Amino acid sequence: MTALRLAIVGLGKVARDQHVPAIAATDGVTLAAIASRSASLPDLPHFTTLEELLRDGPPIDAVALCTPPQVRRAQAATALAAGKHVMLEKPPGASVSEIDPLIGLATRVGRTLFAAWHSRFAPAVEPARRWLAPRRISSVKISWKEDVRVWHPGQSWIWEPGGLGVFDPGINALSILTKILPQPLFVNAAELCFPANREAPIAAHLSLADGEGLPIAAEFDFRQSGPQRWDILVETDGGPLILSAGGARLVAGGEVVVDVAEAEYRDLYRRFVELATTGTSDVDLTPLRLVSDAFMLGRRKIVEAFED
Repeated sequence: MTALRLAIVGLGKVARDQHVPAIAATDGVTLAAIASRSASLPDLPHFTTLEELLRDGPPIDAVALCTPPQVRRAQAATALAAGKHVMLEKPPGASVSEIDPLIGLATRVGRTLFAAWHSRFAPAVEPARRWLAPRRISSVKISWKEDVRVWHPGQSWIWEPGGLGVFDPGINALSILTKILPQPLFVNAAELCFPANREAPIAAHLSLADGEGLPIAAEFDFRQSGPQRWDILVETDGGPLILSAGGARLVAGGEVVVDVAEAEYRDLYRRFVELATTGTSDVDLTPLRLVSDAFMLGRRKIVEAFED
């Protein structure tokens, strides 16, 4: 099979740290070009914009959009219209309503649109789903706390409308939660903490439930110092399930089930290659809808100004 020739659009931190090494380690896909306003890679064709890449660049089959979510809709539409498969880094867009037209366009042109919820591909997530399936769940607690200065240094877009603020990492927890729990979830209430000088929250506290009233509490915080926390605790009739390290470690019923190095982006690209082979799309908007509901229902609290 001919390898999928892919271009990365937006060579920021996540693209350098995750996408580039994952592509190099994945059969069936090769990195053919970069489109980025301010960054490039040695020995690869580089273009300032996606439009310049499509006009003047080497032949490509697909693009991975790693740009801020506020600009992805237009870029995805351009790439699909040019006959390219499209991977959308999470979140897939700055709003829920902008994605459905892209799904329709992908269908019309016979190309793949893939919403890349990378945390669902963490090694302990699927084993967690299987372990929970036959058990009765009594409560869930999410603690997703990290230092924004470490993980998003100088990224002003994350504080702008559509950048999601602390929900940029928090949506990873919601993508895992909606994968491992058997029933649909909804937001009951939320408190969103906005720095006095920013347009997106630095912390959030959510109360969620399923149709049977399962209590779910989620705490997201960008102000974490010391050890970073990406944990989900699920209490069940078979004992607690603890999914930690962002989905890399699973302890269930008191036993370590999974504890391996993170490899989620390699599996993400394997999935993208599978989808592109048939022109099939995979776009689940559930995590983005939950975040949208949190903004709609959330009480806004102004907190201390944040300076990067």
